[in-house]
Amino acid sequence: MFRLACSRRPAARAAGVIQACAVRGPRRAGAGAAAAAVAMTVTITACAGGAIAQSTPVSNGTSFVAGGPGATLFAAGARPAAPAVTGTTLTGRKLTLSSYRGSVVVLNFWGSWCAPCRQEAPALSALATYFQAAGVRFVGIDIRDSTATAEAFLRGYRISYPSLNDPGDEIALAFRDTVPPEGIPTTLVIDRAGRIAARIVGGVTYDGLKDLIAQIAAGRS
Repeated sequence: MFRLACSRRPAARAAGVIQACAVRGPRRAGAGAAAAAVAMTVTITACAGGAIAQSTPVSNGTSFVAGGPGATLFAAGARPAAPAVTGTTLTGRKLTLSSYRGSVVVLNFWGSWCAPCRQEAPALSALATYFQAAGVRFVGIDIRDSTATAEAFLRGYRISYPSLNDPGDEIALAFRDTVPPEGIPTTLVIDRAGRIAARIVGGVTYDGLKDLIAQIAAGRS
């Protein structure tokens, strides 16, 4: 059984409201690349307090790096490479993240059981449509879900982009040494070179994520 710890943490010069749910679990030291990141100011309404994944048979005793919700923008010369993960989508198709090299990719970790995921879903669906002509690719990572429940979530929120099925956290754990998703939802924006340019731990807003994607796509960040 997962235990959620909730808190409310304000930050100066708020740019939006971020909400996330994180599962208590063992903690590890953060990756060195995170030290080069520039924090973006946000106001946070969060369920925080640890890593997404506790030790499970699939994770083999390894858990995500723990941390609080927020948004981070990585300097152009200090962006960690995104892992070349491969998985099966909820529709049964094989997908390799590296096949999107050359495009900006928005990678969203979500679960149908997650209330903030439901809140941000309309914004993600709309942004995927908005940026389609610009060649920005959206990919979901569905965490700890049944296929039927996850598919119902996608239909309900009219999300047409693919989501990798990750019931045992195997895909999510591949990011633990670069930019670990500390809470659900977490959204990564990956640049055209396959490097992680930004991370949002918590629910995204339409305007905030739209501006961030546009900056990275234009090479301004």
